Amino acid sequence: MIQLRRYEIVPGELDAFADWWRATMPVLRAKAGFTIEFAYVDEDAGEFVWAVSVPGTVEDFERVEAAYLSSEDRRQAFDGLPQRVAKQHVGFVRPAIGD
Repeated sequence: MIQLRRYEIVPGELDAFADWWRATMPVLRAKAGFTIEFAYVDEDAGEFVWAVSVPGTVEDFERVEAAYLSSEDRRQAFDGLPQRVAKQHVGFVRPAIGD
């Protein structure tokens, strides 16, 4: 199951957010059982767009996500981090072509 995550970033914070994300999320999410499918910076829109997946169903994803959200590793990664995400758009997606 793939979840698409689009973050509208606080003006002026896109580079700082992307730097933090690159240094933190790939290791943190992998340790929790996720695969990061891709991540892009959309400078014109001021957005950070990425997708994360877990094999199986929505329920499987939600189970892994719940454990991740309550983990000490996640708490430490976000501890003291300034709020750089102004708005989130998050939802499950499926391929439009191919599979």
